[in-house]
Amino acid sequence: METFLLAFGALFSIVNPLSGAFIFYGATRDFDAHTRVLLSRWVSIYAFCIVAFSLYVGAYVLSFFGVSLPALRVAGGIIISMSGWRMLNEPDATEQKRSAAPDPAVLSASTSRIAFYPLTMPLTTGPGTISVAISLGAGRPTGFHAPLFEFFAATVAAVALLSVLIYLSYRNAARLAHFIGPTGTAIVVRLSAFLLFCIGIQVLWNGAAELLGALLAGAIGPPGPG
Repeated sequence: METFLLAFGALFSIVNPLSGAFIFYGATRDFDAHTRVLLSRWVSIYAFCIVAFSLYVGAYVLSFFGVSLPALRVAGGIIISMSGWRMLNEPDATEQKRSAAPDPAVLSASTSRIAFYPLTMPLTTGPGTISVAISLGAGRPTGFHAPLFEFFAATVAAVALLSVLIYLSYRNAARLAHFIGPTGTAIVVRLSAFLLFCIGIQVLWNGAAELLGALLAGAIGPPGPG
């Protein structure tokens, strides 16, 4: 349960399906309701695949390029905290992202392709989400024993729940936009931005603490004889 709450909390805060629903609605408002349902289904499937791949394979990619986990955490923490800081200080981050989304009138009729780019990448699961997922996956237990299988079960459940929330939020994006209104949208975005900033600082601190610990251990060196 602890692993599930950690993974779901970190991923939910940075993906934020509620504020993402307004971005999705702004990008698809010219489509009919049936097409938006299909798009929301494809976005949730793609989001699950991207996050799961980052969780379970991303660490091996880092190892191939010689990037350490503490360095990834420091870099990811900086990116996440900067994203949260920008959202806190921008006049209306959701409206700006919505206006930056491609015009639905010029998009292709291929629903699955539109759902992947730009609705999934980068509007729903961007670089910040991928870095958090890789950081979570790199901290999994080693060896084929019970804790490893518990980690996989907990993280799969967290990613699946996140994908379901993305689907439900995006499918009902038009209703949410009319129900919450501009003021409610601004409140959701600000609270999410503050939580995102805190998560970024925590990830940055964890990576910096590991790097400083390794540096101090190397400077002190092993104790001499006697």
